[in-house]
Amino acid sequence: MEYVLNANELREYAPKLKAGDRVILSGTVYTSRDAAHKRICESLDNNEPLPYDLKDAVIYYAGPTPAPEGLAIGSCGPTTSSRMDVFAPRLLDLGVVAMVGKGERSKDVCDAIVRNKAVYLCAIGGAGALASKCITSCDVIAYEDLGCESVKKLTFDKFPLTVAIDCSGSNIFVR
Repeated sequence: MEYVLNANELREYAPKLKAGDRVILSGTVYTSRDAAHKRICESLDNNEPLPYDLKDAVIYYAGPTPAPEGLAIGSCGPTTSSRMDVFAPRLLDLGVVAMVGKGERSKDVCDAIVRNKAVYLCAIGGAGALASKCITSCDVIAYEDLGCESVKKLTFDKFPLTVAIDCSGSNIFVR
């Protein structure tokens, strides 16, 4: 099945999405990779403000390259999601509704997805230049010193994704 959704509709639609479904996603998404996840968790530990509200947030595991002249963003393909597995259950428990990346996830992450009625979406790896054509704005909102790994607020416009793990636990990586 194919769904054309806005990021702010994912909480409502997550229970309907099934592993293997296609999602064409628009709306606000935040980039975070290893270093940013570590800082976000340190902020949580220290009761410090976060760069964005985790409730119903969509996190894209990506480190975009600088934007060429006239474009919103440079190449922006997914990074390997398993590198964020140590952080993901905590963020899901705090309200994150979806993660976008590539590759398999740990059992702890899969359990947290089910527990929180969230979803894991996969983007096509190796197609960062093509993916960037579906991003209409990019603003650094935190940890600018991390360069490409800073936290960015993106606007997706019809970004093609596949449901890899749904909120019932079905998983395209498990046979």
